Formats: sequence, C-alpha cells, structure tokens
Amino acid sequence: MDGEFDHILVRRLRQEDAPRLVRMDQAITGRNRSAWYEGKLKRALEESDIRISLGAEVDGCLVGAVLGLLHYGEFGLPEPIAVLDTILVDPDRARHGVGTALLDQLVKNLRALGIERLRTEVAWNEHDLNLFLGRRGFAPAPRLVLELNVQADPKESIQMSSEAFSSAKRRVR
Repeated sequence: MDGEFDHILVRRLRQEDAPRLVRMDQAITGRNRSAWYEGKLKRALEESDIRISLGAEVDGCLVGAVLGLLHYGEFGLPEPIAVLDTILVDPDRARHGVGTALLDQLVKNLRALGIERLRTEVAWNEHDLNLFLGRRGFAPAPRLVLELNVQADPKESIQMSSEAFSSAKRRVR
C-alpha cells in the first residue's frame, strides 16, 4: 500500500498525524478545525474495516493527505464506491506533485481492492481544485445533488426552490 513518487513517500495515515493535518488546514482556511480532523482521522483509522486514507511525506514531514471511506452501496447504488472527502496539501508544497502522488496511490490501492469508482464533491468556485481533479480524470457524476434547508419554513423552501428552478430554466434557454 505504501508507494513512492519521486521524493514523496505516500503512506497510511496515523492518529499522530492529526496535529500536522490541523496545521496544514489552518494555513489554508485560517480556522482551527482540530476536533473535526481528530474525529475524521479516528473514523478513518478505527471505525473503517478497509482504510483508504493516505499521507504524503517529504523528508520525514507530512505534507499532504487524502481522507475517505468505502461505501458498499450509497444512495440506491448497489456497487461499492470510494468517497474522497478531504484533499489536503501543505501550501508550501502546492504544485510540487504531492496531490498527484496521493491520488495516484489511492487509485492504485482502490483498483487492487476491485473498487471501480471514486467520488468527491467540490464547490463550483474552487477553480484550482476543479482543474486539478479534472486533470486527474474526474468528471461530473451523472447524479443531481439536492439539498434542503431544514431550518427554513417548508412553504418558503418550496417557493424558493420553484423560483430557483424557473430562473435556471430561463438561463438555459
């Protein structure tokens, strides 16, 4: 499962990687999400039968990570699918092959497990990440993601959804 991409060592993540993940994320987002990363890493390492989350090291220092899970049936689809929910690269190591090394090793590992699909979600305005993923072969999934604001009055949500649909239809024409 471990692999090397030039000077980048790709390895399994460990619980002791959490503080470094938090520091990298904080450098990117400006927020300290230590509880989120500690919980995410714990679930990925302790609560998953098959571990797919990986870290990337350069000179013994963790410089990137991918975190995800395997689902054996999701949203009515019976086949297993890998879900990538976090791609994290130290800003000082961005555009140095860290993300590529991580994704290449993840895909290699998933193929060995017989997993056919890797899915992730990206905000439409995360242009750099969308470009990176597109270059790695990701494309829009043939699924429509729907969302409900559970704090809104259901009547208002229906009205807002209807207006948004009508507006989108007008733009398409």
